[in-house]
Amino acid sequence: MLLEVDFNSDQAIYIQLRNQIIVGIACSDIQDGESLPSVRQLAQILGVNMHTVNKAYAILREEGYLKLDRRKGAVVSVDANEKAKQLDELEESLQLLVAQAICKGVTREELYQLVDHVYRQLDKS
Repeated sequence: MLLEVDFNSDQAIYIQLRNQIIVGIACSDIQDGESLPSVRQLAQILGVNMHTVNKAYAILREEGYLKLDRRKGAVVSVDANEKAKQLDELEESLQLLVAQAICKGVTREELYQLVDHVYRQLDKS
Protein backbone atom coordinates (compact mmCIF):
# COMPACT_ATOMS: atom_id res chain seq x y z
CA MET A 1 0.00 0.00 0.00
CA LEU A 2 1.47 3.28 -1.11
CA LEU A 3 -0.04 6.43 0.33
CA GLU A 4 1.26 9.87 -0.49
CA VAL A 5 0.51 13.13 1.28
CA ASP A 6 0.54 16.42 -0.58
CA PHE A 7 1.38 18.98 2.08
CA ASN A 8 0.72 21.79 -0.43
CA SER A 9 -2.81 20.63 -1.23
CA ASP A 10 -5.86 22.59 -0.14
CA GLN A 11 -7.40 19.25 0.82
CA ALA A 12 -6.98 18.22 4.45
CA ILE A 13 -4.44 15.45 5.00
CA TYR A 14 -6.94 13.13 6.70
CA ILE A 15 -9.23 13.48 3.65
CA GLN A 16 -6.30 12.68 1.33
CA LEU A 17 -5.62 9.51 3.34
CA ARG A 18 -9.30 8.53 3.42
CA ASN A 19 -9.65 9.01 -0.34
CA GLN A 20 -6.46 7.12 -1.19
CA ILE A 21 -7.48 4.16 0.97
CA ILE A 22 -10.92 4.01 -0.67
CA VAL A 23 -9.32 4.12 -4.14
CA GLY A 24 -6.86 1.41 -3.02
CA ILE A 25 -9.76 -0.81 -1.98
CA ALA A 26 -11.62 -0.14 -5.24
CA CYS A 27 -8.52 -0.98 -7.29
CA SER A 28 -7.89 -4.13 -5.22
CA ASP A 29 -4.51 -2.76 -4.14
CA ILE A 30 -5.88 -3.10 -0.60
CA GLN A 31 -7.80 -6.33 0.01
CA ASP A 32 -10.81 -6.99 2.22
CA GLY A 33 -9.51 -8.41 5.51
CA GLU A 34 -6.08 -6.78 5.12
CA SER A 35 -4.66 -5.02 8.15
CA LEU A 36 -3.52 -1.45 7.67
CA PRO A 37 -0.55 -0.01 9.54
CA SER A 38 -1.28 1.19 13.05
CA VAL A 39 -2.08 4.85 13.53
CA ARG A 40 1.36 5.43 15.01
CA GLN A 41 3.17 3.52 12.25
CA LEU A 42 1.36 5.26 9.41
CA ALA A 43 1.82 8.68 10.99
CA GLN A 44 5.54 8.02 11.32
CA ILE A 45 5.87 6.71 7.75
CA LEU A 46 4.05 9.72 6.29
CA GLY A 47 5.47 12.30 8.66
CA VAL A 48 2.08 13.46 9.91
CA ASN A 49 0.41 13.78 13.30
CA MET A 50 -1.11 10.63 14.80
CA HIS A 51 -4.43 12.45 15.27
CA THR A 52 -4.58 13.03 11.51
CA VAL A 53 -4.30 9.30 10.76
CA ASN A 54 -6.69 8.50 13.60
CA LYS A 55 -9.28 10.87 12.10
CA ALA A 56 -8.95 9.27 8.65
CA TYR A 57 -9.36 5.80 10.13
CA ALA A 58 -12.36 6.91 12.22
CA ILE A 59 -14.10 8.31 9.14
CA LEU A 60 -13.37 5.12 7.17
CA ARG A 61 -14.83 3.10 10.03
CA GLU A 62 -17.96 5.26 10.13
CA GLU A 63 -18.36 4.89 6.37
CA GLY A 64 -18.09 1.09 6.54
CA TYR A 65 -14.63 0.57 5.02
CA LEU A 66 -12.70 -0.40 8.16
CA LYS A 67 -13.19 -2.24 11.39
CA LEU A 68 -11.01 -1.32 14.33
CA ASP A 69 -9.85 -4.35 16.29
CA ARG A 70 -7.76 -4.05 19.45
CA ARG A 71 -5.59 -6.99 18.47
CA LYS A 72 -5.38 -6.54 14.69
CA GLY A 73 -5.69 -2.76 14.45
CA ALA A 74 -7.45 -1.26 11.44
CA VAL A 75 -8.74 -4.01 9.16
CA VAL A 76 -10.35 -3.43 5.77
CA SER A 77 -13.92 -4.64 5.97
CA VAL A 78 -16.28 -3.50 3.24
CA ASP A 79 -19.87 -4.37 4.07
CA ALA A 80 -21.65 -5.09 0.79
CA ASN A 81 -24.99 -5.21 2.66
CA GLU A 82 -24.92 -1.42 2.96
CA LYS A 83 -25.47 -0.96 -0.79
CA ALA A 84 -28.83 0.85 -0.48
CA LYS A 85 -27.42 3.33 2.01
CA GLN A 86 -24.36 3.84 -0.19
CA LEU A 87 -26.49 4.49 -3.26
CA ASP A 88 -28.41 7.21 -1.37
CA GLU A 89 -25.15 8.86 -0.31
CA LEU A 90 -23.75 8.61 -3.85
CA GLU A 91 -26.86 10.22 -5.29
CA GLU A 92 -26.48 13.14 -2.92
CA SER A 93 -22.82 13.59 -3.90
CA LEU A 94 -23.59 13.20 -7.59
CA GLN A 95 -26.22 15.94 -7.48
CA LEU A 96 -23.53 18.52 -6.79
CA LEU A 97 -21.13 17.06 -9.37
CA VAL A 98 -23.81 17.02 -12.06
CA ALA A 99 -24.85 20.56 -11.17
CA GLN A 100 -21.22 21.68 -11.50
CA ALA A 101 -20.94 19.90 -14.85
CA ILE A 102 -24.12 21.56 -16.15
CA CYS A 103 -22.90 24.98 -15.02
CA LYS A 104 -19.62 24.45 -16.90
CA GLY A 105 -21.29 23.25 -20.08
CA VAL A 106 -20.37 19.56 -19.78
CA THR A 107 -22.87 17.47 -21.73
CA ARG A 108 -24.60 14.38 -20.41
CA GLU A 109 -22.66 12.22 -22.90
CA GLU A 110 -19.32 13.74 -21.84
CA LEU A 111 -20.16 13.08 -18.20
CA TYR A 112 -21.19 9.48 -18.98
CA GLN A 113 -17.94 8.93 -20.84
CA LEU A 114 -15.94 10.38 -17.96
CA VAL A 115 -17.70 8.19 -15.38
CA ASP A 116 -17.19 5.13 -17.59
CA HIS A 117 -13.49 5.99 -18.03
CA VAL A 118 -12.93 6.41 -14.29
CA TYR A 119 -14.89 3.24 -13.50
CA ARG A 120 -12.77 1.20 -15.93
CA GLN A 121 -9.57 2.61 -14.39
CA LEU A 122 -10.60 1.60 -10.88
CA ASP A 123 -12.55 -1.63 -11.39
CA LYS A 124 -10.06 -4.47 -11.90
CA SER A 125 -12.53 -7.29 -11.41
